[in-house]
Amino acid sequence: MSGTFAIAQRPKCCMNAECSERDKVMKSVRWQEIAPMWCTYGYDVIAQIGWQRQVQRQTFSEIYLDLRTSVRISEAQVRALYTYRYLPLLACHERHEMEKLKTIADQGGLWFSLDGLAPEGGEAQLWLARELHCGITLRCGWMSQQDQVAFVNFLEPIAQLGLPVTAVMSDKQRGLVPAVAQVFSSAKHSFCQLHYLGNAAEPISEADEAMKIELRQSVRQEVGTLIRTEKVEKQGVLTITGGIPSPVITPEATPEPMMQEQDAILQDITRRIRYLLTLKGRPPFRLAGIEMFERLTEVKIFLEHLITHHTHPQLTQLLQGLCGALQLVQTKYLLLRQAADWLAHIADLLDPTGKPLRSSEQVQEDMLNYLVELEIISNQHPDLQPFFQTILKTTFSYASGLFHCYDLPQLPRTNNARESDFRDLNRRLLRTTGQKGLTHRIIQRCGAWELLHRPATLQATIRALNHVDLKDFKEEQQRIRQHRDRFRMHTRSAKQSSVQLAKLEQRWANLPPNLA
Repeated sequence: MSGTFAIAQRPKCCMNAECSERDKVMKSVRWQEIAPMWCTYGYDVIAQIGWQRQVQRQTFSEIYLDLRTSVRISEAQVRALYTYRYLPLLACHERHEMEKLKTIADQGGLWFSLDGLAPEGGEAQLWLARELHCGITLRCGWMSQQDQVAFVNFLEPIAQLGLPVTAVMSDKQRGLVPAVAQVFSSAKHSFCQLHYLGNAAEPISEADEAMKIELRQSVRQEVGTLIRTEKVEKQGVLTITGGIPSPVITPEATPEPMMQEQDAILQDITRRIRYLLTLKGRPPFRLAGIEMFERLTEVKIFLEHLITHHTHPQLTQLLQGLCGALQLVQTKYLLLRQAADWLAHIADLLDPTGKPLRSSEQVQEDMLNYLVELEIISNQHPDLQPFFQTILKTTFSYASGLFHCYDLPQLPRTNNARESDFRDLNRRLLRTTGQKGLTHRIIQRCGAWELLHRPATLQATIRALNHVDLKDFKEEQQRIRQHRDRFRMHTRSAKQSSVQLAKLEQRWANLPPNLA
């Protein structure tokens, strides 16, 4: 990045006439570490573009504006260098790291986790397999199907390394379970405990959502006119700024400060109720219906306390309305509260934090004993039966892979790390594109390369890229081009579409007439 200069080399051959490799041309190692073959830009520029794009999360326009002061380059060249130079070089570097796997395998075998990113618009699904000890990406790419055969084809190259695999972590996708059993028959297939709890909570969360809607409708019917009232400058106008802002009311200037204080308290209460009606849930533990009921009950008790100090018609109406709405769903709340407590207790049983070390057999026994308790309770309360039956069925479905993490303490209990990889990728691409649609398109075109780990520093990135084998790089570059060719016809430009179709027509016309 310090200047523009020309580089050349003087290849040499072995001087020994009897050497078997006498005809092999020996190229300068130092020369090859400066820039890739047939590339105008050095590894320093390529790594800088990748670093600014991935670490600093800059757009191609921002990178171009930053580089043009020291490098003669265009924005199109920045984009091309990132896509067709940096990303394939990064993938080649990842393969250099594969040597670490032998050491890890000798110390107890490989552990890797698997997860897929939900596809967009019927496209193929992006899948990631990452080794858990060292973070090396074993396999990352797209799958057009998610059945046993497809997963076997995805996993077999890992088995062909000839290294022992002792543990696999996944979300228990249907086709993946038999595929792992087929390819890694001796490995322990561990299932994500959070997904287990989410599946066990499914009928509870559905009933909770229904109760939330019923409670919200009831509250709006009872006190809707009160909680929608907002003191405003003019009807439909709240706070306005700009050249002509809304006026600022100073409390000291009002003739009746006590009346204003009363109005402010009433306004805050209605705002609190209005906010509670907007709560959204995140199963299995954050259930919005239960939370709404409990927070509105808190407001109801608060209103009762206020009335003991000073009565007011609006307070009385709010209290009566909330009492009626809460009473309407009281029975449903009690059932859901009990079922939610079951899930919380199961989660606590599975959590090793603050507990003595337990084996998988001990945790499984504790779980089975608790299920016996739940069966007794649910038999006494038939309305709880659907919740218990789902918990029971889900537990036995996940049992074969739910408890391995207690025998392998460093094995994660959840697959959240892989989901975090996908979330981080989405956030980074959204920052650099500013569009959800474009983010999804980039994931479909380059997501497998974007998910690869990069070196920790810019200098380490430069060193990593300049040690890549030329043949390996060319193959990876071709791999990117072949994948991106799948999307060549994905354009909304009428002009570009016409050109593409015209070219296809010309190619078709050039075919021999009797080819069919």
